[in-house]
Amino acid sequence: MAFMLLTRRLACTFQHNYRLLVPSSRHISQAAAKIDVEFDYDGPLMKTEVPGPRSRELMKQLNMIQNADAVHFFCNYEESRGNYLVDVDGNRMLDLYSQISSVPIGYSHPALLKLVQQPQNASTFINRPALGILPPENFVEKLRESLLSVAPKGMSQLITMSCGSCSNENAFKTIFMWYRNKERGQTGFSKEELETCMINQAPGCPEYSILSFMGAFHGRTLGCLATTHSKAIHKIDIPSFDWPIAPFPRLKYPLEDFVKENQQEEARCLEEVEDLIVKYRKKKKTVAGIIVEPIQSEGGDNHASDDFFRKLRDISRKHGCAFLVDEVQTGGGCTGKFWAHEHWGLADPADVMTFSKKMMTGGYFHKEEFRPNAPYRIFNTWLGDPSKNLLLAEVINIIKREDLLNNAARAGKVLLTGLLDLQARYPQFISRVRGRGTFCSFDTPDESIRNKLVSMARNKGYLLCQQNGGVRPSLCGMPLVCSLVPLTGHSSMGLSLCTCSAPGPVQSLRNTEGKYNMVPPLEGLTCHRGQQTLKSVVKAEGQVLCREECTGRQEIRGSVRQGRGFSGGK
Repeated sequence: MAFMLLTRRLACTFQHNYRLLVPSSRHISQAAAKIDVEFDYDGPLMKTEVPGPRSRELMKQLNMIQNADAVHFFCNYEESRGNYLVDVDGNRMLDLYSQISSVPIGYSHPALLKLVQQPQNASTFINRPALGILPPENFVEKLRESLLSVAPKGMSQLITMSCGSCSNENAFKTIFMWYRNKERGQTGFSKEELETCMINQAPGCPEYSILSFMGAFHGRTLGCLATTHSKAIHKIDIPSFDWPIAPFPRLKYPLEDFVKENQQEEARCLEEVEDLIVKYRKKKKTVAGIIVEPIQSEGGDNHASDDFFRKLRDISRKHGCAFLVDEVQTGGGCTGKFWAHEHWGLADPADVMTFSKKMMTGGYFHKEEFRPNAPYRIFNTWLGDPSKNLLLAEVINIIKREDLLNNAARAGKVLLTGLLDLQARYPQFISRVRGRGTFCSFDTPDESIRNKLVSMARNKGYLLCQQNGGVRPSLCGMPLVCSLVPLTGHSSMGLSLCTCSAPGPVQSLRNTEGKYNMVPPLEGLTCHRGQQTLKSVVKAEGQVLCREECTGRQEIRGSVRQGRGFSGGK
């Protein structure tokens, strides 16, 4: 019974909060609520269990061609909009998983639809060039408008790729070449090096290594897999390299109660990093680089303090190792900064930084000194896709115009507060609530409870990360899985507000007993149809109505806009 109540309240939490997050659902033209109504759904709508009968049939068909055991369900992307993913059985779910954290501003965003429909962009989407040898005329211009406009500090060089794994794999190669050039000096390749590399022998193939952390996930190609340590199923049966693996801090929560213990834990891990660097140098497998995620994502949402990363950066400098930050999952704004490593406050945060997922394309930034000294050393057929740069430029425009980074920071604070409230109510099911921005998660006692919670939430219309209780909302889901968390005290209470006819700030929400008063951040939320300030609402006769004397007393179930208001219809 308690578990079912938790599921209802958790679902209520995500539904209420997600509505506070929807500013990026606005049309690029800023025109009008009507467009937003057409773009957004008003909530989950479940017709069958998930997967439903049509999904199960398609899964059987796919399984005849390939192993389809990982498939959750089949999707109808034509009907998916905003934060809602629709499956082939007509179930509409609030997507807090966002395609493994890779959807930046929701499904079928009007601005992106407009972009792909413009005739001048047709050739970019139809023709995919081999960018390393035959790039289009506007390639540099589009890189400047997209990726280079958000380049991290100190990194002016950019190489595009197609996914996170190939980004990390080629970043490793870049680091190895840089390190060998340091050792070799400015001389060219020797005859011995050129000959021995062809038979996988030193000195042409030096015995360098990349130091990684237990719990990390950096990809599934051979080099990346040697630095991936999240799940055995990823690695079993695959030959690998003898590269060092350091422990990643296992912090205790709440952080304020375990300051000393967590400092000691981080110091222990940093000491082990240094010991491994020395050990592998003695083994003649020199650590050329260190790779780390700002938040270990697929490995379980493991966090460390900003101070830990600053000290890790110092260690890399001390020992002459390249410092590679993997922002494949944390990049793009979900932590409240465009790049999660910005929270560390470093002027020189990294030598190389990889990205993918929400960035629409893969690739990596690096310092000038890491630039390959010859063509074809970092190369593949496509080297990315120029159509993705076109889309990304518009995504970045929307993020800036709609102030989505600040929205993510505000939303995350309230989301975390709501999850902490659920943890206090259900400590037998939820523990170690943690997060940065909307990149939030919690632990469950065991895998069976986690799977049951994820399954029950999905059948109520809420998609969560499978590996933990994590949420990965798109940026168009930012300030509400967020400001309405306190309303979860009554799981039957939906967010339903009456209409007014001119904007005004929403200041508080409460039920008829006066409990669960809404607290900031609700500033700037407005009802775009209202003539009076919408100050508070109460639940009455199954609806939530505005207490002010308004022109519209009917219930409204549309989306909330930061700085814009509620829109939608019954």
